[in-house]
Amino acid sequence: MQVPERWYNIIPDLPLPLPPPIDPPDSDSSSIELLNRILPAEVVRQQFSIERWTNIPEEIRKAYENFGRPTPLLRAKRLEERLNTRSKIYFKYEGALPTGSHKLNAAIPQAFYAKREGIEEVVTETGAGQWGAAVSLAAGTVGIKSTVFMVRSSYEQKRQRRGLMEIYGAKVIPSPSSVTNFGRSISGESPGSLGIAMSEAIEYALQNGSKYLVGSVLDVVLMYQSVIGLESISQFREIDELPDTLIGCVGGGSNFAGFTYPFIGSKIAEKFVAVGPSEIPKFTSGTYKYDYPDTAGILPLIKMITLGAKFEPPPIYSGGLRYHGVAPTLSMLIKQGTVVTKEYGEEKSAEAARLFAETQGIVPALESSHAVAAVIDEVKEADKSGTSKVIAFNMSGHGLLELDNYIKLYGER
Repeated sequence: MQVPERWYNIIPDLPLPLPPPIDPPDSDSSSIELLNRILPAEVVRQQFSIERWTNIPEEIRKAYENFGRPTPLLRAKRLEERLNTRSKIYFKYEGALPTGSHKLNAAIPQAFYAKREGIEEVVTETGAGQWGAAVSLAAGTVGIKSTVFMVRSSYEQKRQRRGLMEIYGAKVIPSPSSVTNFGRSISGESPGSLGIAMSEAIEYALQNGSKYLVGSVLDVVLMYQSVIGLESISQFREIDELPDTLIGCVGGGSNFAGFTYPFIGSKIAEKFVAVGPSEIPKFTSGTYKYDYPDTAGILPLIKMITLGAKFEPPPIYSGGLRYHGVAPTLSMLIKQGTVVTKEYGEEKSAEAARLFAETQGIVPALESSHAVAAVIDEVKEADKSGTSKVIAFNMSGHGLLELDNYIKLYGER
């Protein structure tokens, strides 16, 4: 099969109109207009598009192909055998991409559009490092510089990911940092958060004339990630199989949405399960309201499930899941009941990852291990009810660059 020719945008297929981003009521300037200053112009245009389909430029499709798309859809037969189940388990393996995760799908088009505008440097934030690595590679591929503000706890925990970014040519800065005014305003003892790093990256972009590349939450990023689900539908049809249940982990929502939204829009599958960490309990304790995507409150307010932009998450190893909010479209689908949610602690997720590695040979990213834990529970529930299901999940990345953290987790048992 080939790389999809179009991205899918779920907004026309949502059950209700999506609440628009708004400026803070006490603001003297337009934070929405700010997007035009910090994002590539084409990214802004696509962010506010309500078209169901957007053509993927040929240069971007070629880059996708060069870096390994389509990624494989694999059946976890040995895991099925270990669980002694009649259900079938499939996974879309985004860890096959060179940076080890799905994030490259959104970095490539944004870097391409920035280059087309004549931009010389792009900047972003990263939690666990997958997004930062993707931006570093994408920027280097098109010949522009990259700067990455990496959440301090991950900067210290995930040296291999930091090293990968630097190999690709990025300047990596631990956040909170002394580089920005907002970073200097945060306590030096803070482990950091995605919201803080995001604020620093945006301030840096405004100060230096760079363009900010966004890694999750915004509609345009979820659209770029739709290549995952579109490929998966074609791959399932090639084997004359369709899934009953789809599962993915959620930080901001990009890998879950990229995998499931084409299925939701096509009305394929019956159950969609979003999985988060119990240490950052957005699903069980979050509120559906307008909130800032970033901690400093620079960006427009968006309506989402949130723990609050000032929430400081604990420094769990699953750095990509430490974001305080959930993408607006996914928040709506959760509130409307289209998507159900589960939360798991890092210890249980790490044990699920060990079982997956023992049976399938692939070490999941710590973020993806939460989805594996949910898959195992779904299988057990199906077996208990005497049914068999076809369950598919998005293996959003591999864990080969965080083996030190797995060793620490297993040692902490």
